[in-house]
Amino acid sequence: MDPAMGMGLVALMGAAATVAGCSEDLESDIGSQSNPNSQVQLAAQVGYPHRIFNKAISGEPPSNAMYCAVGAGVAMVLMSESVMSASPLIAIAIGAFVAALLNGVFSTTSYLGRNASQTRFNQYVYLDVLRNQILSLMGHAYITTFCIVLISYVMWNQNLIGHPFPFPVIALIWGLCVGAIGSSTGDVHYGAEREFQDFKFGSGLNAADSGNITRFAEAGVRSSMDNAWFCSKFGGPVTGIAFGMVVFLDNWRSTAFSGWTAVVVGVVIVLVLVIYNRKVETYARKKYGPFPEYAGDIEA
Repeated sequence: MDPAMGMGLVALMGAAATVAGCSEDLESDIGSQSNPNSQVQLAAQVGYPHRIFNKAISGEPPSNAMYCAVGAGVAMVLMSESVMSASPLIAIAIGAFVAALLNGVFSTTSYLGRNASQTRFNQYVYLDVLRNQILSLMGHAYITTFCIVLISYVMWNQNLIGHPFPFPVIALIWGLCVGAIGSSTGDVHYGAEREFQDFKFGSGLNAADSGNITRFAEAGVRSSMDNAWFCSKFGGPVTGIAFGMVVFLDNWRSTAFSGWTAVVVGVVIVLVLVIYNRKVETYARKKYGPFPEYAGDIEA
């Protein structure tokens, strides 16, 4: 492959990964499908009924892996000569649409099942919440799946990168990856900052405060749309940047270098990021502290 074309594909994949990471994090924030979902699920049981959507079917990595693998599988079938020989772009768009429908089905059944099982704790099923937020969830899932399947197609196509793994398997792996990054990077700016605003920064969460979520937003009772509004300011973009850097830097080093040189470059990149992360952490501790070892160290 021409080096210029190779770097162009790397840039395209990095851009698509950035969009995918951002939309994946916002989708999980709207649906409460991230680490803080246990706090949303527990809230009604400790006296805090709410209007936040809770669809934690599973962790973000396996659910996104399923959506992306389904989208890639549908696209692969549509592109096959024995079916309809669809163009890759149309096939990927249709595959992402099918995956979004699957997301809608799982989100609906999960929300209805979880809230119906908690009626004894005064947690109700809000049909307006269901109507208003299902389409938003599906829309974000569509964007994520489309971008991931596009990245996977570029890697799988023999005229481009020519990865030996099957198309759906590549999409499944990238789906796992984007879900894991959303669950780790994005959650910090959702659970720690948005759901527990009444606790000091860095104080941690005492076990006695589990489920004590903040239920009121700037304009009344909070919904998951308020979470998305908050997270789109920083949590979603920073998740997109994290995933985009993973895709771009990894493909960049393997495109620009070969053999052991590529391995050494990868190690250097990881070391630089570790050092930079440490500096950011220590800066945050000094700037926005206190940041104690235990929540009990902070006076009420």
